[in-house]
Amino acid sequence: MATYAELLAIANTADAFKQKVQVACIVACDVIRAEPAATTNHPARLSWARATLQNPSGAAAQMVWAVLAQNRAFTAAQITSADDATVQTAVNAAVDLLAV
Repeated sequence: MATYAELLAIANTADAFKQKVQVACIVACDVIRAEPAATTNHPARLSWARATLQNPSGAAAQMVWAVLAQNRAFTAAQITSADDATVQTAVNAAVDLLAV
């Protein structure tokens, strides 16, 4: 289990991990673009996607915290070496939290 100090260090220094989260945010934008308008929270999700496309690094900076919180039970090494699919799943799960 990653300590809070390790999670903070990842958020502040793990550039490769943060870049992976940023790309996952952009992929989530495309998923939202293609989802049916009847999807729960779609208007807010679409607004989040638009804002994310305008400022991917800002969106990723917020999203990193949500991803870290979801994966806090893993070690720091496991978190920073997570594969693309794992990161994408975490980002997709956190979109509604940030899409307000």
